[in-house]
Amino acid sequence: MRTRSRGRAALAGAAAAAFGAGLAELTGAIVGASPIAAVGGALIDLAPPWGKDLAIALFGTGDKAALVTAVAIVLLLLGAAAGLLAVRSRGAAQTLVVVLGLLGAGAAVTRADAAALAVVPPAVGAGATLLALSALVTRAIAAAPPATASDTDAAGSGASRRTFLLWTAGAAATGALAAVGGWALQTGARAATAVRAAITLPRAAAAATVLAGADLGIPGLAPVITPNAGFYRIDTALALPQIDPATWRLRIHGKVDEEIELSWDELLALPLEESVTTLTCVSNEVGGDLIGTALWLGYPIRHLLARAGVQADADMVLSTSADGFTAGTPLEALTDERNAILAVGMNGEPLPIAHGFPVRMVVPGLYGYVSATKWVTDLEVTRFSDAQGYWTPRGWSERGPIKLASRIDVPRRGGTVAAGESVIAGVAWQQHVGVRGVQVRIDDGDWQEATLATAISADTWVQWSLPWQASPGQHTITARAIGLDGEPQTQTAAPPAPDGATGWPRVEITVA
Repeated sequence: MRTRSRGRAALAGAAAAAFGAGLAELTGAIVGASPIAAVGGALIDLAPPWGKDLAIALFGTGDKAALVTAVAIVLLLLGAAAGLLAVRSRGAAQTLVVVLGLLGAGAAVTRADAAALAVVPPAVGAGATLLALSALVTRAIAAAPPATASDTDAAGSGASRRTFLLWTAGAAATGALAAVGGWALQTGARAATAVRAAITLPRAAAAATVLAGADLGIPGLAPVITPNAGFYRIDTALALPQIDPATWRLRIHGKVDEEIELSWDELLALPLEESVTTLTCVSNEVGGDLIGTALWLGYPIRHLLARAGVQADADMVLSTSADGFTAGTPLEALTDERNAILAVGMNGEPLPIAHGFPVRMVVPGLYGYVSATKWVTDLEVTRFSDAQGYWTPRGWSERGPIKLASRIDVPRRGGTVAAGESVIAGVAWQQHVGVRGVQVRIDDGDWQEATLATAISADTWVQWSLPWQASPGQHTITARAIGLDGEPQTQTAAPPAPDGATGWPRVEITVA
């Protein structure tokens, strides 16, 4: 096969794949089951811990967009392979498309939140791909002139090439428009957004106070309360669960004396409490930004567990999300006096859909993968010896207590500051233990005590600052925190897996 002919066959296959995938996504928007999201979710489930770490390290909170893009690229490459195969064997190419459709259907129907018609979009996509592949490959073959072509043959093949390119572009454009239309449609997402916008949360029975001295107001320093739009998001959901509060239920069962089922209205009728808590992702690198603090509104989980009557041999609560994610939380973290809550509000408004609307867990002192279940629908009181959360069998530690850490926000790594009076500032945290102090070192100098802002509580981060007379040249700034228990932040560098990164944050800057 000539190089140009192979290129046209590959292009035909890629265009057919784009056509089928677009129609599949449009169908998925109608029935509430995106096939690309289902495949991406399956890949997340199959990914080893190092794969998760790599994705977050490379793309941060854009890891999901990167995964969807990668799935689309692979799909186009497989379509190109099918186009090349179809020139030699239509049956083999059709078999490849059918197998891909079956894999997509398998991924769709095995999701924990699979829609009733989840198998339909992959079936539509495979069928549309087969039809487009047959039509486009036929035109690709017709566009190739024979080896001994006359002028008439050459003119005819030129017209065939133009027809082929028009058909190919049309198929790809139709697929792209269908996909965009499907993403724009997302009727379930619009409905959930409308329901959320109409909710007025009740007034808190116990209000939280953020003292003015908690925020130093230094430009470039992270605000002590993170706006909802800027709050980090790390979870396994490619397609956000769309839950109507009217149908939401929370089941509490397992090693309890009395099983409890709670509705949305029943939850809102309870005396809700405000609390300020800092959440941290276990994947946060030293000096990273996978951390945020919010004013939460919710009901203490310990009261519900007390009502259910936890049995003496239990030591863990396995929480389950509407999308099937699970987290194993130590029982004592949900029954002591910390503000471990079922949250319904975040910074004065109902939870954003991306952060767990209508209900999520907020547990101070533990990394999110063992505590901060979004879209929570089930709490099973059990034992660590009998059950595991989503990430534990994938190599992460069982209990996930947050480690003492600090971060330098000002000046920024790699930045340039003017010589003279300046300031070094950042944040430090060890939720549910608290921070007693922060020390800063310039180059190889002595450690200097920074000034701490007013701490909201031991469950939140605290801002710190140090005035600095900056001299011209290259400088390295290092920080370390001291916990309320007197323990210093360890210098030993360790990656996030399996139980959180450690080491001192450093920034290198230029003073001009």
